[in-house]
Formats: sequence, structure tokens, C-alpha cells
Amino acid sequence: MSGIVAQSLAVAAELGIADLLVNGPMSAAELAARVNVQPDKLHRLLRYTASHGVFRDTGDGRFELTPLSQVLRSDSQNSVRDAGRMIARASRAFPFLLENLRTGTCGYNLAFGKPIFEDLKENPHDAAIFDAAMKSFHGGETDAMLEAYSLSGIDNVCDIGSGSGVMMAAMLKRYPSMKGILFDLDHVIARSRTNMESAGLTARCRFEAGSFFETIPAGADVYTIRHIIHDWRDDESIRILKNVRKAMKTGAKLLVLETVIPEGNDPHFSKMADMAMMLWPNGLERTAEDFRLLLASSGFDLVAVTPTKSAVSVIEARPRSS
Repeated sequence: MSGIVAQSLAVAAELGIADLLVNGPMSAAELAARVNVQPDKLHRLLRYTASHGVFRDTGDGRFELTPLSQVLRSDSQNSVRDAGRMIARASRAFPFLLENLRTGTCGYNLAFGKPIFEDLKENPHDAAIFDAAMKSFHGGETDAMLEAYSLSGIDNVCDIGSGSGVMMAAMLKRYPSMKGILFDLDHVIARSRTNMESAGLTARCRFEAGSFFETIPAGADVYTIRHIIHDWRDDESIRILKNVRKAMKTGAKLLVLETVIPEGNDPHFSKMADMAMMLWPNGLERTAEDFRLLLASSGFDLVAVTPTKSAVSVIEARPRSS
């Protein structure tokens, strides 16, 4: 049943229902005319989501916002609308879970005919939604990381797979003397450059386009890599990490920012995220021991795993001296 809830919210997000209700209650018929859907079907969807506290039936055939649906607004400070829109599209991979288990073929590939990052490169509109969705999913993690782990005294940071540049912008704002290298694929760097210009930070940034499967910019004091390793299997992750190791100067360190699966049977966000990683990029979330072994196979020693107030931990590693 949770799948029905998720899909209903994702559709409401895609249609922009919360944005339409910002000025007051509207009927399903009024809303349907604005978003080009059938009014009776939309009424049923809104009635269902209202039963979960998302939207509210006012009793006169109209619906209004609730505290829960406020975050579906595009202009909300903590908006999750784009996260819902991304899930609505990517959930087409869910029916392929059984085939994923049987063949190992990624569910996203089966649903869309190509890997997720190749698909996004060819669809700029969806790529922009993906960037915004990542901010929705992971926006609070950056502050949590910076509160839990100090980068004081660090002159230069390279963010591998820097995406939209949100994390780099936060690091540079917190540490005014720091400079940054944003490294990602060329079409991603084009978007991150625009974002850093808007933040007034381009003078302190270097933008480099490339594939982390081939090379990594050299010379940084710290390399950060957030929610990248979980996109890839062990052999692919080792290839990435070995390239980071080659780029690192003496005394540099690596910070892997990922969720860490705890031992035991208790529910945990990382276990749900692991299923999404299996279906979409064919990657995986890992335990602390998994990270230790992965890093050791890549020429690193795991130094510490620092939890944060968010879902991610800061996994610190240094190049093995021998």
C-alpha cells in the first residue's frame, strides 16, 4: 500500500497541485482544468492523499493545503516537489525488480533502455529535475556534514561528481579562504557553473569536466565524493577510488559522504536507499566494514566514520603509505 501513497504524492508533485492551491482552496474540477486531467479521477486522488494529511477536503468540494503539502510547493524552502517528480519517472523501474534479481540487469536500464546517467545527459529537462531532486533529498546533509566534520585550515577542496555545486557552495561560504575544484561530466559542469555564478563564488572555483573513471584533478588538500560511490558496484567503485588515489598529493585526504548500513534488523533509511540503488543505477549502499574493504582494495586506509545529524556519515580515508 505504501507504493500507492508514493505514486499518488509523486503525481500530485508532477501536476503542481500545491502550487495551484497557494492562494486558497479549489475544487477538483478547477484544478483539473488547469492541469489537463479528468476531474473525477483527480478528485479521487486528492481525497486519498487528504486521508493521509496531504491536502484537506474543506467539506464543500474543494481542497486546500496542509502543513504536509506545503513542502510540495515549488517555492517552499524545504520543497520536495522535484524529488516527487523524479520518483514518478524513475518508479517505472520498480516492476523490473524480479528481473533485476534474476539477471542482475539494472531496473532503470530495462525500463528506459539505457543507464540513468546516459539518459539524463540526453534529456536536459529531466537532468534539471534530477539536480533539484538531489537537493531535496540531500540538502540538509551538507550543513550536517560541516557541523560534524571541520575543514578548518584546508586551502583547496576538490568535489568529485560535484553535481549542481550545492555542497561546494556551502563549503566555500563557511570557509572564506578556501578554494574549490568542481569536477563532473561536461553537461553537469555547465549547470554547476551557472549556479556558482549566481552564488557569486566563481572567482574561488575551478571547473573541470571529465569522467572519474578516467582521471581526477590533482593537487587538492581534500577530496570529497558524496553519493557517488553508492551508484556503482565494487569493481567500478575501486576504479574510481584508485583514480582519486593517483591524483592525491602527500598529506591529502579523502572524505566519502554516504549512508552507512547498520548491523541488525532494525529499519533504517540506508536499507530503503539500497533498494533504490539496486533498481536505478545498479549500485548499493554499504556497511562500515564494506567501506573498509573497498577502500583497502583501492589503496586507502579507513581512518574514521563520523556520523552526522543527517542520514550520511563522513568516511575519512588516507592513502596507504606502503
